[in-house]
Amino acid sequence: MHRRTFLASSAASLLAAGPAFANRLSLNAISAYLNKIETAQSPFTQVNDNGTLATGTLYIRRPGRMRFEYDPPTDLLVMAGAGQVGIFDGKSNVGTAERYPLSRTPLNLILERNVDLARRNMVVGHEFDGTATIVTAQDPAHPEYGSIALKFTEGPVELRQWVIRDAQGATTTVILGHLAQGVPIPARLFDINREEKNRKG
Repeated sequence: MHRRTFLASSAASLLAAGPAFANRLSLNAISAYLNKIETAQSPFTQVNDNGTLATGTLYIRRPGRMRFEYDPPTDLLVMAGAGQVGIFDGKSNVGTAERYPLSRTPLNLILERNVDLARRNMVVGHEFDGTATIVTAQDPAHPEYGSIALKFTEGPVELRQWVIRDAQGATTTVILGHLAQGVPIPARLFDINREEKNRKG
C-alpha cells in the first residue's frame, strides 16, 4: 500500500478562506480542545486522491494512539501506537504490518501529549472559511513528511475533518461524523504486535 494512502485517510480539498475572521477559533482554544480529548470515537468517510471513497470507524486514545477500522469491502486496518504506525493491507500484507514512525506523519500533531499550536513553528496556515477554522501544519525541517489541514467548528469546538497532503501533492481527506469523547476504548486496539500475532494465528 502506498504510504500516502495511509497518511491517513481523507477527502476533498478545503474551502478557500473567506474574509470574515471574527469567528476564527484561536490556536490556544484549539490546543485546549485537543488536549482535553482522552478517548474518542467517530464514523468517518475517506476520500482518496483518485476520488475513491471508503468508510469506517475511527478510535483515538491520546496520547499517541489512533485506529482506523475500514468497512468492507475495504480490506485495510491502520493503527498508531507505541510511536509507530502499522498498516495492515489485505491485498499485500495480511499478517504483518507495514510500519512507519508516528513522528514522521502529520497525525502526530494531534496525538502529542501536550498540543500547543500557538508555540509551534509547524503551523503555516490559520484561516476561517466562513463556517469553520482551518489550521494547516507542516514540519519545516521535513516537508517530505507532508502537511495536515485540520478543520474545526465552534459552539462547542469540534474537529470535523482533516486533509493530508504528501510531498507529491496528493491529498487524502477524512471527514468525521460526531466525535464522541470519553468512550471506553481498550488499549489492545492500538497494539500492532498483538494484531500481528492474532492474524498469524
